[in-house]
Amino acid sequence: MIAVQVFCLLSLLLLVGKLLRVGIPLLQKLYLPSSVIGGVAGLVVIQLFPGLVDRELIGIAGRIPGFLINVIFATLFLGMATPKVGEMLKLAFPQLCFGQILAWGQYVLGLGITGFVLAPLFGVPPAFGNLLEIGFQGGHGTVGGMTSVFESFDWRAGIALGYTVATAGMIIAVIVGMALINWATRKGDIVCAERRSNSDEFHQRGIYRPGEQPAAGRQTVLCDSIDSLGWHCALAGLAIGIGYLGLRGLQIGESYCLPDAKVKIFSGFPLFPLCMVAGLLIQLFARKARVDALIDRGQMQRIAGASLDFLVVAAVATIRIEVVLRNWLPLTILILSGTLLSVLMVIFVAPKLFRTGWFERAISDFGQSLGVTATGLLLLRTVDPENRSGAAESFGCKQLLHEPFMGGGICTALALTLVFTIGWFKVFIGSLVLLLVWSLFAALLIVGNRRARRM
Repeated sequence: MIAVQVFCLLSLLLLVGKLLRVGIPLLQKLYLPSSVIGGVAGLVVIQLFPGLVDRELIGIAGRIPGFLINVIFATLFLGMATPKVGEMLKLAFPQLCFGQILAWGQYVLGLGITGFVLAPLFGVPPAFGNLLEIGFQGGHGTVGGMTSVFESFDWRAGIALGYTVATAGMIIAVIVGMALINWATRKGDIVCAERRSNSDEFHQRGIYRPGEQPAAGRQTVLCDSIDSLGWHCALAGLAIGIGYLGLRGLQIGESYCLPDAKVKIFSGFPLFPLCMVAGLLIQLFARKARVDALIDRGQMQRIAGASLDFLVVAAVATIRIEVVLRNWLPLTILILSGTLLSVLMVIFVAPKLFRTGWFERAISDFGQSLGVTATGLLLLRTVDPENRSGAAESFGCKQLLHEPFMGGGICTALALTLVFTIGWFKVFIGSLVLLLVWSLFAALLIVGNRRARRM
């Protein structure tokens, strides 16, 4: 019965979040997702009435994000017709540079501030600096997926702190992002001056107009054989299974090849990056076998979207407030530093890096760097609802090259383990080198833009 109780509790919080979004104008103007609103409502109730919800139930709900992130990453490439890497680089290389500088900058900034300032002053562990990239770029799902890493190195407090950074990042991304949009509008830097009117009641409440509801996906198999949604869920499950077997293989291989090694990289390695790789392999196999038409991207997006909603509401509602309060000052410093980095990148770097539609391209990465991909797309649609700037295609191709490594990808999963095993300073230096490499690429693009403007 505990599974029923957890499912009902999370469903109730999601519905409460949606009702609050529909009924409160302030929440509509902030464009906060219902999952965040419902999660905060659940967190407040749990803290104010500690005996109302059983602690065992809260504990199980807190472990749900660690599973659901595997579903999200397993569906990342399923049903997607990915263009060739060369074509994506040609279209999105400036945006990729911008995103990589933000990501590696968060590592350098987070680890640097923590190692040189926060750890000596407040006694936080060196891995505290990883929370900036994990929480901002990765979001709630990545924090949930990294649970096994936090636990294997005996730092469970990092889970609550990571969820807090992710929640703060999502809220800050929307509020500061809207402020930047108003600033760019006054300066005349937006390609499409038209924006959705604040009087668009349906849009603010998060509801489609009657008669304008889009399809949630295509049914690719006959229901008398297997339900189409069940078929797509099974494919996601297959990707998770392959990813799990791959992880176990890596762990066994590491133990066999390095039996006496003190540092075990894969003993605490999370599962979700390998689920992503497995999903990509399934998609490539389906294309080679010419059965890829049986995998619908729309249905996979709905599976991932529903998983993300339940993941976020569970993650926010089960944050351990006592851990956050003990670390509120270093946490605030870390969050404000990361926010300042993203804002400065938009204001000073983006106008020089992008030849056209610089603000539209920058604001999408700004939202993604603080509050995951969905927030970036939300801000982009706010300034360019009809995609006249071409930023949507550029951002989409950039994400295909960016996400496998950063914001929950392989580098994100590996960096935390490396900080615990080889030390924060070595990871800091490695991140600094990669930041300089991507900064050099960006500098070359900026020089090329200047020459093009003179001609």
